[in-house]
Amino acid sequence: MVKNFKELIAAVQQKPKKKIAIVSPEGTTVIQLVKQAIEEKIAEFVLVGDEAKIKGMCGDAGFDSNLVDIVNVPVQKEAAEEAVRLVTVGAANAIMKGNLPTATFMRAILDKQKGLNNNKVISEITLYEKIVGGEEGFRYLTDCAINIAPTLDEKKQIIENAVGLAHKLGNPLPKVAVLSAVEVVNSAMPDTLEAAALSKMADRGQITGCLVDGPLAFDNAVSPESAKYKNLTGEVAGHADIILAQNLLSANPLRKCLVFYTQQRVATALMGAKAPVIITSRSDSADTMLLTIAVAAYIS
Repeated sequence: MVKNFKELIAAVQQKPKKKIAIVSPEGTTVIQLVKQAIEEKIAEFVLVGDEAKIKGMCGDAGFDSNLVDIVNVPVQKEAAEEAVRLVTVGAANAIMKGNLPTATFMRAILDKQKGLNNNKVISEITLYEKIVGGEEGFRYLTDCAINIAPTLDEKKQIIENAVGLAHKLGNPLPKVAVLSAVEVVNSAMPDTLEAAALSKMADRGQITGCLVDGPLAFDNAVSPESAKYKNLTGEVAGHADIILAQNLLSANPLRKCLVFYTQQRVATALMGAKAPVIITSRSDSADTMLLTIAVAAYIS
């Protein structure tokens, strides 16, 4: 089991290098990131974009462009489609968004004929190290970026995506907390009804490979002391590995609070496609971007 980011980086450095296709990487931040990832032996890269600009930026960064493969496709839409094709034919193991609109990037990913759509819900998962309760390992917060107001069936698939990632990182039976503002079912709060339904679905084998409980408030999902104070029993309360937020409005600010208030190191994974998909925010630190690449390289 990979217990922290230090172990993740070390594990990736020991594995055969995976190749990541970056769409439209023409930007100083992306080129610097590629340089650092290669220097730290985390991944190899194929850069799909404007070859002349890419080589010029590599030179400006003091980086030898011969260390990467470059595919000259200056038009962003076509670059995204070419990167998807490279992943499809096995010439790359993962795909990453560079300096192009997210909509253009995701349109190529989700194309029903040529894309990486796996007929599943694609969801974002934020990984961070446990700091509460004296436990080791990662916590997974989802979905902080893609699904705005997921339905019950979509939440089931979002859980399954997070469970799949936890399994890949060595947690054989992750504990899933379905969040709400309270830890009791309240008919006036539909999210508590869905949380209870997801819990029962897991009990009956409709969701497998994990333990699911909910509704749980955030404090009693991650803090054993809080769970004990509320007289909550079961294996999930106070010990959650995966935290399923009810919607984007609750998940996204929680992720940003982790980063900007508590200074947590985080990484991001997109699951549900045929191959790992890497999307980083412009406000993400270089550390977050590097760790996100490391996660994709590890699970490819």
